[in-house]
Amino acid sequence: METIKLDARNIDECAARAAAVLRTGGVVLYPTDTLYGLGADALSDTAVAKIHAIKGREEKKPIHAIVSGVDMAEKYAELTDDVRLLAERLPQGQVTFIVEKKAGFDTGVMNGIATFGFRIPDNSFCLALAREFGKPITATSANKAGQKPERDIGKILIQLGPAVEGIDLVVDAGELPESKPSTVVDFSGTEPVILREGAISAALLHLPHARGTTTQ
Repeated sequence: METIKLDARNIDECAARAAAVLRTGGVVLYPTDTLYGLGADALSDTAVAKIHAIKGREEKKPIHAIVSGVDMAEKYAELTDDVRLLAERLPQGQVTFIVEKKAGFDTGVMNGIATFGFRIPDNSFCLALAREFGKPITATSANKAGQKPERDIGKILIQLGPAVEGIDLVVDAGELPESKPSTVVDFSGTEPVILREGAISAALLHLPHARGTTTQ
């Protein structure tokens, strides 16, 4: 397992190294604008299976992805005018959009489900990585399923235990500050519904809240 230190001066260099690992089907432990995430090619069955194995997570539980912008999301999902408008107007990183996937995408995070969940992060490294890789990247939190996510690389690796053998590259940005997770909104039905209230409240979005249906 390789570790590289991330700072404001080497963002592009670290993004290039991480993207190279993703292209080989590898897994990257990397910082996002909320928590450390486990990154892999979101369109690869094999890569996504590695993420499930590291987390000890039920394979039927959906995993969301980060994208570089609306243009990338539109390659894989059906975006309504409302979704496009919210994605462009709301602060980046604060909403995860669950939308209908486009026909023909049945691998990776879209395997066996009709939707695609994506977020446009408010993080220079994440955006650089998504642009460099050119495809969606898994963004599930780097923790054992059911356990509290840690914000420090050392604590994360201890919590994951022997499963860290499945991680090929660690991008270490130090201890991340406390922050709220994104608000998860399901736009795939007739009416949008908040599945997890986070950085933006249900009241602020004027949307119904579905209790007990979410997680990282």
